[in-house]
Amino acid sequence: MQSFKTNKTALYISAFFVIVLVLFAIFRDNSQNITLNQAKKILNEKSVKSIIATEEYIYLKTQHEVFKLPMTQVNPMMFKDYKVEVGSESNVIFYLFIFVLIIGIGSLIIRLFLKNMNEKVTVQKSSLVPSSISTVEPIKSDVKFDDIGGISDVKVELEEIIDFMRNPIKYKSFGARMPRGVLLVGPPGVGKTMIVKAVASEANVPFFYQSGASFVQIYVGMGAKRVHELFVAAKKNAPSIIFIDEIDAVGKKRDGQRNDEREATLNQLLTEMDGFEASSGVIVVAATNKIDVLDEALLRSGRFDRRIFVELPTRLERESILSKYLDKVPHDLDISQVANMTVGFNGASLAALVNEAALLCIRCNDLQVTIEHIHLVKDKVIFGKKKLQILSEKQKKFRVTYQAAKAITATFYNIPFEKLMLSNEKLTPETNEPYIKYELENRVRMLLSGMVACGVKYGEHSSDAKVDLDQAKGLISKMVNDYGMASSLIKNDNEEELMIRKLYTETGTFLESAQAVMNSVENDLYENESITRKSVKAYIDEIL
Repeated sequence: MQSFKTNKTALYISAFFVIVLVLFAIFRDNSQNITLNQAKKILNEKSVKSIIATEEYIYLKTQHEVFKLPMTQVNPMMFKDYKVEVGSESNVIFYLFIFVLIIGIGSLIIRLFLKNMNEKVTVQKSSLVPSSISTVEPIKSDVKFDDIGGISDVKVELEEIIDFMRNPIKYKSFGARMPRGVLLVGPPGVGKTMIVKAVASEANVPFFYQSGASFVQIYVGMGAKRVHELFVAAKKNAPSIIFIDEIDAVGKKRDGQRNDEREATLNQLLTEMDGFEASSGVIVVAATNKIDVLDEALLRSGRFDRRIFVELPTRLERESILSKYLDKVPHDLDISQVANMTVGFNGASLAALVNEAALLCIRCNDLQVTIEHIHLVKDKVIFGKKKLQILSEKQKKFRVTYQAAKAITATFYNIPFEKLMLSNEKLTPETNEPYIKYELENRVRMLLSGMVACGVKYGEHSSDAKVDLDQAKGLISKMVNDYGMASSLIKNDNEEELMIRKLYTETGTFLESAQAVMNSVENDLYENESITRKSVKAYIDEIL
């Protein structure tokens, strides 16, 4: 602190000397003394622009210089051809005004500099010690339910809350109270945050948003303070909505072995949710995709006593969502066809699909998005963009055979896909939908078909079969251990091995009978490095 004061004093002193030097430079007399003969010569040359007379000197101003001559040597007749102006050597008031102005501006600049310097010091200190939490401000939501597609079931559940926000007297007159907390449960990307924003917008109330992770602080007590300030701000702006996204970050089950900052924050959250009345007009909405890890105290009645499950969209819901996203995109698409080929997509994935297709359309200088653009970007949205490795001629032949077998098996057994490229490691994404036993077996056949085909044709297969093999083993394990699809409900020691061997043999028999189709699909893949399901089906219908 002493060093800072010393620097401040040095700055003031330096500023004073700078101002003095500036004033000296501005107000010092820069004119040159000349003799009477020199003055007559300048006047005869007609180079004088103006003449100013003071009590002691007369000043001759030319275009580039100023000369002065003592008034005692001057003959007035010398200037009969010039207009002589009367001036003074110094205008005290004017100079004083200029001096004060410069002093004021200099002081202002110094004060701003010192303030900026002080703020930097404060920021450096705040990085070492916890600072006070900034005022919590509500967010004005502009999202409407009409902007969100495919949430008809959820909308029905939430319309009651919206009506309560608008007409609380109607519910109070019946002695009814709304849930203090609403928990939205669903996988990532299904639009939980957008849904809550739409509720706040439809109810026309302030919307307070916080992420669960923002409550988790490294300093003890800071997370609890943030929770307290959030609830205080919401009560002051009631009726209002508090939305805590990813609440599992702060609301995980307490093990009782330690009392760390996260548990202190959770305790504060539980206390705050108990501390406001049902009539306060504040509703807490939270979102999570891991309800199983939440503390039981959060889920009990009186806190989050209403749960709304937001699932992946169905086909009709996907059509509704796609219609919203394609509304402003020029396209020539059958939306129902796109919805059918996007099984397992959430709302965020559908938005990314439409956006990637639009960007591809722009890059290709096309006029509108077509189904071909969707085919080209679908795998990029699901699996990410992966460049095909540089393959030798032999490696490429192995890859072509491997992928051709997967495409034929998937088409024959009606496993949905739209397009297969040589760079695809996965043909279709994994989903959590319920499957019948034969559907799971068909999927295992598809996963094993590449290895089987390479074994039949080359007597060996390459290492890129690992991804499909791991997935096939995982499915077999679930069928035997979890789904009760083995020969008996009680697992035998070699049940998994027997099942995968059986499916491997059946796949080999099928592919040997489809050699003509394999040859056609391999040639197509080798030439174009990609093939559509439609083309594969045409080869199968033509030959088999």
